[in-house]
Amino acid sequence: MANAAANGLSTRDLYLFNKGNYFHSYRTFGAHIVQLDGKAGVRFTVWAPNAKQVHVVGSFNAWNGDSHIMEKNGETGVWSLFVPDIGAGAAYKYEILTSTNERMLKSDPYAFASELRPSTASIVTELFRFNWNDGDWHQRKLEDSPVHEPMLIYEVHLGSWRNNGRELFWTYEQMADELVDYVVRMNYTHIELLPITEHPLDQSWGYQTTGYYAATSRYGTPAQLMMLIDRCHQKGIGVILDWVPGHFCKDDHGLREFDGTPIYEGKDWKRAEKPLWGTLAFDYGCTEVQSFLISNAVFWMDVFHIDGLRVDAVASMIDLHFDKPPELYTYNAFGGTENTDALRFLKRLNEVVFQYYPNTLMIAEDSSAWPAVTSPTYMGGLGFNFKWNMGWMNDMLRYMALDPNDRMRHHNLVTFSLMYAFSENYVLPLSHDEVVHGKHSLLNKMSGTYEQKFAQLRLFYGYWMTHPGKKLLFMGGEWGQFDEWKDAESLDWMLLDYELHGAMHTYVKSLNDRYGTTPALWERDSDPGGFEWIDVHNAAQSIIVFMRRGHAEDEFSIIVCNFSYHHYPEYLVGVPKPGLYRTAIHSEAAAFGGSVPTADSTKVHHSNKTAWHGRPCSITLDLPPLSFQMLSFANGEPRRNLEKTVLH
Repeated sequence: MANAAANGLSTRDLYLFNKGNYFHSYRTFGAHIVQLDGKAGVRFTVWAPNAKQVHVVGSFNAWNGDSHIMEKNGETGVWSLFVPDIGAGAAYKYEILTSTNERMLKSDPYAFASELRPSTASIVTELFRFNWNDGDWHQRKLEDSPVHEPMLIYEVHLGSWRNNGRELFWTYEQMADELVDYVVRMNYTHIELLPITEHPLDQSWGYQTTGYYAATSRYGTPAQLMMLIDRCHQKGIGVILDWVPGHFCKDDHGLREFDGTPIYEGKDWKRAEKPLWGTLAFDYGCTEVQSFLISNAVFWMDVFHIDGLRVDAVASMIDLHFDKPPELYTYNAFGGTENTDALRFLKRLNEVVFQYYPNTLMIAEDSSAWPAVTSPTYMGGLGFNFKWNMGWMNDMLRYMALDPNDRMRHHNLVTFSLMYAFSENYVLPLSHDEVVHGKHSLLNKMSGTYEQKFAQLRLFYGYWMTHPGKKLLFMGGEWGQFDEWKDAESLDWMLLDYELHGAMHTYVKSLNDRYGTTPALWERDSDPGGFEWIDVHNAAQSIIVFMRRGHAEDEFSIIVCNFSYHHYPEYLVGVPKPGLYRTAIHSEAAAFGGSVPTADSTKVHHSNKTAWHGRPCSITLDLPPLSFQMLSFANGEPRRNLEKTVLH
């Protein structure tokens, strides 16, 4: 292909792209600042197989592409052109002449930056010269499997964590100073960003994307985003990106009918349509689309050092009937409703990502009952290493909304999740989806009076933190945001000046610390041997007691949750060993907004010889209403440490 060589393209790369095996296609496609024949300029490359002609138009030619006609590279469907004497900052689009002689202006699918909405031009950008300082972080990632490490994720929408007013966003650089330090102080291990890929509508929160390779210009430049991620890594914080391969929006400048025909969405319009969201699904059986999407996943890890992806709406990808009316039903070649192309795509995606980036995070947001989502592909699984536990989330939020007097009849909502807790590697999500669209904030979901809502939320957080699985909490939940999330406004930071909200903030910080420093709560998350019921059947009193175990023999914690309004001043709990048990954290401590004096909330309990709950000995606890307690086996600790009162 002479045209490819003349424009500095590799015929091998174009061949791999067409076959669905070019996993770094961003190094070829898009706008790249290069030198050809001793001249500096920009090489433009785009896939538009059914176009009659493609022009590059932009700020450098007064948006008239007559003198910048791209050359088609054989039968690859790829067009390219080298334009000398332009560089970073130039705005451009592709003017496509369709097979029906219609002219369309399209943004670059591989653009590394875009104009601030509502403008839609792509921007020539140099991405590959940032000076990273996170080598130590990546070395640690290679050494530690995330399955056996703590993972406490703070989910963030950058436009509303803090801002200076409606559409007056903080920059990535400001976030690098403020957000990262806050996350470190609060003892989180990871930040998860709602999609920051370029999107036209603020209210979509990034879930309806036009620019998969462009960090949104709302918050600044790609270099500023790199600064934010680099700062996270230097502070020991991982960064997860919400990634949306399930659908794309229909805006005219985007991927829809990109060359006048449906090349990204596929020819079957019934399969392409996503009526619930007003979007289009990708054609996962198209090899060029596979190269585009898998390269995009690799791109964020390679170029931006992202530590993992939360893959959005997996259930909608693998089910051909997902949220569709009957008139849009289609079936696979075997007569079933599984999207076999999407299943093959997801497996290949995970295989490629883990080939290049072992121990990265590939997290499926999947509400289906599809089996083996987090099993390796060679064992028949989809190949993710984590999956959101939507069943646990739905059951527990329903349970916590009940009047405690009615909970005895719904005890299974608390206990059922342990029937399947070890079937996958789970993340327990308390995400943005649960605090919008009339669902109320987490605090306002709780039943009871104002004070009881806080007690219940502290109890719920305690149970969540000690249940098997990694954790995710949406911003604002850490102090009990009372109103639903408002995506156009800043979080209600002023609530921290109110006593109970400030105390909740202190509690969550302390609970986060206990989680991170207690291996029993995360070392064996996916191992049934890391969990043991002590009392699962006490529906009448709405109390559960269980144990979490670490790898070391004496590394275990006892968890007691009283979901009732009743006070049990002398409640007997069976324990596996005689000795001392230290109260590691008590949700009703006065410092957290509860009624128990601090000294009493951190006491040491001596076991007695009374066998109970099938255990050889027991301890006696005071269980206030709506309370959570975690006790650690403390025989190995010096007594001076046991008698300390410490609130983190």
